[in-house]
Amino acid sequence: MSQRTIEVADPVAVELAGEQDRVLKELEERLELRISLRGNRIMLNGDEGSVEAAVEVIDGLSGMVQRGIPVDAGTVAALANAAAVRAPVDGMLDDVVWRHRQRTITARTPGQKRYVDAIRKHTITFGIGPAGTGKTYLAVALAVAALSRREVGRIILTRPAVEAGERLGFLPGDLAAKVDPYLRPLFDALHDMLDAERVETLVARGQIEIAPLAFMRGRTLNDSFIILDEAQNTTPEQMRMFLTRLGFGSTMVVTGDITQVDLPRDRGSGLIGVRGILDATPDIAFVTFDRHDVVRHRLVQRIVDAYALADDAPGLA
Repeated sequence: MSQRTIEVADPVAVELAGEQDRVLKELEERLELRISLRGNRIMLNGDEGSVEAAVEVIDGLSGMVQRGIPVDAGTVAALANAAAVRAPVDGMLDDVVWRHRQRTITARTPGQKRYVDAIRKHTITFGIGPAGTGKTYLAVALAVAALSRREVGRIILTRPAVEAGERLGFLPGDLAAKVDPYLRPLFDALHDMLDAERVETLVARGQIEIAPLAFMRGRTLNDSFIILDEAQNTTPEQMRMFLTRLGFGSTMVVTGDITQVDLPRDRGSGLIGVRGILDATPDIAFVTFDRHDVVRHRLVQRIVDAYALADDAPGLA
C-alpha cells in the first residue's frame, strides 16, 4: 500500500469536492483507491500504481480548473481511464472537436484522440470497438465541424437496415417512417450538436442527408463527409459497394462493433473481413477501441468486460 498527501489551490479543492465530493468519489471508483479531502489537502491511499495515476489525474484536473474548464464526472472518468493505461492526460481534453452552446466535445480517452487524429489525416477511417466508446458521436462532431468550416458541402449519415424486407413492411407509415427507427441515433447525435431548427434547415437544403445504406447504391459522393454507422451489420458486398461510393473531396468514416453482429448466422460481416483486405492501403486508417475507451456510465465498461469473459468461456455465453 502507498500513501500520498498533495496540496492543491483552494479553487481546485472546491471544484474537486463538488456536490457531496462527487468528483473525488468518481476518481476513487475509477482507480480503486481511497481519497479524503481536508481543506486543500488531498490524502491518497491505495496501491502504488493507483496512487501515481491519481496524482496525475489531479494534476490534470487542477490545470483544467485554473484554465476555467468545467470539471464533471465524465471528465474525471476520461482522465482516470487515460491514467489507468499510463497514457498522458495533459492536453487530451484541450483538442476541442466542436462547441455548441454550453457543450464542448473533445476526445476523452487516448483511443478517442487517436481516432480524431486519424479522421483528420486520412480519407477513410475505420473505428472498431464496443458500445460507449464514442465512435459515431465523435465522427458526427467532426462532420459538423467540417461542414461549418465549409471543408465539405454536405454530411451523409447512413446505416444498414438489417431487418429490411418483410419486417420493415410490417411497420406503419411510408418509407421514411419505416426506416426512422434505424436512423434515429444519428438524428440524436446531430441534435446534441446543432439547434433543431438548424438541423431541419440543413436537411431541407440537402446539406445533411440521413438515409439507409441501400440508398447509397449507384451514387458517387463528392465533397461530402460520409459516415457509415453500425457497419458490423453490412455484408461484404454492401461494404464493398459503400467504400466504392467515395468521390473527390470527401472523407469517409466507418464505425461498428464486431461483437454485436445482427446479421443471420449464414451471412458474413463486411466489417470483420475488411481489415485484412485494406489494412495496407495508403490513406486508410483502422482505429480499435477497447474497454478503456468506454465513456458512458461505468457499468457499461463492466458489462463489456463481462461479455468479453463470456465470449472467452463458451459455457458462459
